[in-house]
Amino acid sequence: MDGIILINKDKNCTSRDVVNKISHELGIKKVGHAGTLDPIATGVLIIGVGKATKILDLLTLNDKEYIATVKMGITTDTYDITGNVIKENYDFKIEKEELEKVLKSFEKEYMQSVPKYSAVKIKGKKLYEYARENREIELPKRLVKIKKISLLNYDFDKKVFTFKVLVSKGTYIRSLIQDIGEELGIYMTMQELIRTKSGKFMLADSYKLESDFKVISIKEALDIKTYTIEDESLLKKVKNGNQIMLPSIDLNEILLLDKEGVELAIYKKIKNHEFKAFKVF
Repeated sequence: MDGIILINKDKNCTSRDVVNKISHELGIKKVGHAGTLDPIATGVLIIGVGKATKILDLLTLNDKEYIATVKMGITTDTYDITGNVIKENYDFKIEKEELEKVLKSFEKEYMQSVPKYSAVKIKGKKLYEYARENREIELPKRLVKIKKISLLNYDFDKKVFTFKVLVSKGTYIRSLIQDIGEELGIYMTMQELIRTKSGKFMLADSYKLESDFKVISIKEALDIKTYTIEDESLLKKVKNGNQIMLPSIDLNEILLLDKEGVELAIYKKIKNHEFKAFKVF
C-alpha cells in the first residue's frame, strides 16, 4: 500500500502513537507523518504509507489552519495547560475590541522563539531534554508568517478566548499565544488546539483512528502535473533515477507515471528540456 491517510488525531496521544498504530494495523513498517501535533492537540494529521513517506517533507511546506482556545491569567513552562504553572495573575481587564486589535496586529512576518518544550534539536539534543534537565539554553528563532487571525469567542468572566489562525510552516501556536500575551501584558497559555487544515487537506475529510479510512494516492496528494512514460528505454532510466530529456514538457517539475498510472518519480528541470530526478518511488 502506498498513499496518504488523513487522521483526525485524538487528544492525549502523540503523532508517533498514531504512526505506530497504523503501522501495526496495516502490517506495514514504512509509515510516517507530516507536521507533528502535540499530545494536547487534535485535528488533521497527514500520514504517509509506503512510497508516500517520500513526499511527506513536501506536504509540510504548506500553510496550516488552527482553532486555539486560550486561558488567560496563567502561563506554564510548556506554554500549554498540561504544564506547570509558573506565573499567575487574574487582576486585569481587557475589552473584546482591544483583544481583536492586538490579534490583528499579528498578521505579519516575525521572528518567533521556539518553545523550550519542543523536539527541535540544538547540538544534537532535543530542546525538551534540556528543559527536563533544567539546563538553560538560548532558544532558536524562526521566521514565521501569520496570514490571517480572527477572534471567534471571548468570555472575560471565565478568562478564556478562542481564535482561528492561518499560519506558515514552522509556526508554534503555543509561542504565538505567549507573544500575544506579552503584547497585552497578560499571562496566557494554550488550553486547546485543533488543526482544521493542513495544506489542501481539511478536518472534514479526516478519519478517526478506529474507523475505516480512505487512502489518497501520491498523485492525488500532490498539486503537480503528471506525464505518462510509454517508451521502455525512458522508463528504465526513470526507474534508475537517471537524468532524462523531456522535449515535450515545458514545466519546472513533473510527476512521471507508467502506463498503468503508477507513480514513478518526481523530476525537476535543470535547463531547457533536461530533467533531474528529485524523488524516485
